[in-house]
Amino acid sequence: MALRVRRVEYFLVHQQMRPGTVNGVEPEYRETRWDEVPKYLVKLHTDGGITGEGEASRGLPEAALVEGARALLGVDLLGLDLRTLPVPAGGAYKALETAVFDAVGKAKGKRVVDLLGGAVRQRVEVDWWSGRRSPDDLAWWAAEGRQRGFHGMKIKCKLGDPMVEHMVAVKRAVPDMPVTVDPNCRFNRREAAADLAHALGTVGNVAVFEDPIPKDDYGEYARLRDEMRDTGIPLALHLGSVDDLRRAIDGGCIDVVNASPPSMVAFVEMARMAGEAGIPCWHGSGNDCGVMDLSYVHACAAAPSCTLPSDILGNVLHVEHFLKEPITFEGSDALLPRGPGLGGELDMAAVERQLISRGELRV
Repeated sequence: MALRVRRVEYFLVHQQMRPGTVNGVEPEYRETRWDEVPKYLVKLHTDGGITGEGEASRGLPEAALVEGARALLGVDLLGLDLRTLPVPAGGAYKALETAVFDAVGKAKGKRVVDLLGGAVRQRVEVDWWSGRRSPDDLAWWAAEGRQRGFHGMKIKCKLGDPMVEHMVAVKRAVPDMPVTVDPNCRFNRREAAADLAHALGTVGNVAVFEDPIPKDDYGEYARLRDEMRDTGIPLALHLGSVDDLRRAIDGGCIDVVNASPPSMVAFVEMARMAGEAGIPCWHGSGNDCGVMDLSYVHACAAAPSCTLPSDILGNVLHVEHFLKEPITFEGSDALLPRGPGLGGELDMAAVERQLISRGELRV
């Protein structure tokens, strides 16, 4: 049996979030709308009639996607080492890796999680999510998340935001909601981040402090971690490679890690490394369009140390779900699909509604 790629379709689509789901309406909380950057969705067609679907990161150049897709044309997917695909490294790798795993899983009657080593869990805990908002707006949004069944929430912030007021407002609205605070490296000085960590520690509802300062000096993270010990708040780094995680572990920089490499295989390896170091992890996201979210669920389900809530909410907050059947949530848990491959399928009607352009490659 062979599973040769005969054709690759790709679709550039709008993928905006629903109004009110990114940032607050007040001028001080408005930012560049990253959700207006288009995304590519990918469909591999094989000679056996089996397809595989993938999703690229925002802003990927068409030339990079075409280069990666050409490397798969005519290739028998069943003959590949799935750990190292013959696709150039870069932004197209994750989209094509997901599509390959989807097709191979369907051909073998296996789920993607089985191809990643097997499931250690059937559900993946997920946190509610928010961009920057006013304290009152954030409190309302936290209550909305709890009403939907979510236990915790991840929020964005930057230096100058009234973060203590934010956390007090959330605690009043949902007293038992733990919050991950993520400034996206926008606290430029370690001292400012340490001061905020101590202030937040007095409120008592901050679960994790992620990426508070730039990641160009892991020594500064090690010093910040020492300065934060008496707050009771774990320090996290958002890391995208095995090498960066090794540096962070060796440097004593982190209590927990947000692992978000451009590969499911690399995520499982990063989670293994973190687990060996006694560091729990979660899977970050870019508030994606559904196909990538499915890949995250499978990767998390295969990783024993992935015990912290991941932020996998793309198909909840987007205008379009892009999947025929959205990921099933029960409370805070995304359920691992039961079907072969990813266990989900692109809604081509939604793709057409949001379509900007399309392309196709053939053998």
